[in-house]
Amino acid sequence: MNKRFQNSTVMYALGMLAMMIPSQAFSTFYVYYYTDVLGLSLGLATIARLVYTIWDAVNQPMAGYYSDRTRSKYGRRKPWLVSAVPLFMLAFIMVFSVPNGIEGTGLFIWFLVAIVLFEAIATIIWVNYGALLPELYRGDRVRAKASAVQNGFQIVAILVASVLTLPLVNSIGYSYMSVVFAVIFAIFMLWCVSAIKEDPEAMKEPKIKLVEGFRETLKNKEFWIFNISNSFAQTVNGLLAATIPFWGKYVLGISEGEITYLLASVFVSVIPFVFVWYWIIQKLGGYRSWRLAIIVYAISVIPLWFSSDLLTGVLAGVCVGFGLAGFLVTPPVLTGTIIDRDTEKTGKRREGIYVAVGGFITRSSGLISVVAFWIVGMIFGYVSGDDPGPNPEATFRYLISAVPFILLVVAIIISLFLKDFTKGRSVDASNDTGDT
Repeated sequence: MNKRFQNSTVMYALGMLAMMIPSQAFSTFYVYYYTDVLGLSLGLATIARLVYTIWDAVNQPMAGYYSDRTRSKYGRRKPWLVSAVPLFMLAFIMVFSVPNGIEGTGLFIWFLVAIVLFEAIATIIWVNYGALLPELYRGDRVRAKASAVQNGFQIVAILVASVLTLPLVNSIGYSYMSVVFAVIFAIFMLWCVSAIKEDPEAMKEPKIKLVEGFRETLKNKEFWIFNISNSFAQTVNGLLAATIPFWGKYVLGISEGEITYLLASVFVSVIPFVFVWYWIIQKLGGYRSWRLAIIVYAISVIPLWFSSDLLTGVLAGVCVGFGLAGFLVTPPVLTGTIIDRDTEKTGKRREGIYVAVGGFITRSSGLISVVAFWIVGMIFGYVSGDDPGPNPEATFRYLISAVPFILLVVAIIISLFLKDFTKGRSVDASNDTGDT
């Protein structure tokens, strides 16, 4: 690999591009595929999603711990990333390749096993990939740049998945769609990993013991408040993605093919908005930009309630795009600062544990999304695509706007308890890795 591209922000961002194409297809369509297409009841789907969400939260900290303890000539994170690639491909294909004739309990078991396997392998990749950002890029300014580039690629990936998933499904089916996205994932992830050179100094540190590794993390009040607030906002990301296909069908009354325009309205608009938020960070700093982003995100979901057709849905989607962009760009900047402060205090870098425990907090709140989906569906009588109940429009109008707004208000309230811990810190800390 040309040294000019080694650890560049662009090459690092390829990993986000790789992961988000299949991940977006999964988060947007897996519930829709099993309930509305295959006819799995919402009750059974909720049970499976509860198990999935709990497992998703629990396995994150251990993935970070073992990542931080890894020592190899290739680094701490790269061996995990490379070995997980083929397993991720197989698990993703399994989710969307249900054998013919499976229904009822058999469909439920397939759904549960597939999403649990998918999540376990995805956790290994997300934890190790996420731990690289604060290690490779030091200081608010370069982290903000890396985060902006990374999220620009993320939105491109979301756009690709949003635009291509349904056309691929309509032409070759869900199973072959998953094969196409799995191959794309492997190509870009391996390309990303080939350009990464980890910090050799981090490998010279003694291996962290289990109790020691988590003790300081669990004592870090700033870390907990920050991530609990983020968790409610992050829940909105997943809830919106999972609800959009239903919202388009039952509230806006558009065809399945036109749902692509809704997804594109959100994620195309995010691309330029990401760089607007990068500029805002330069002006306001990471802390104030983060709090502003959550407030803007809450306001941005309100127009979704009033949308009634494709045009108003697209316009509302653009509003959400601005709020979403802010929440995508700002958290990594503060996460890096928290890890830097911990390193100054303990003398050890524990990116893996911090990223993983943060993931545990964030993913735990996903239970709220699952329960909200089930409760609202139960209130308005939605069971499945075969039995949508008497008022599916109300079901998905509440899920697309009212529930996300409430969650974001909670995130704002929690954020008020976090004092600005970035005061007096340089935004231009030295960075001995590339940031091309």
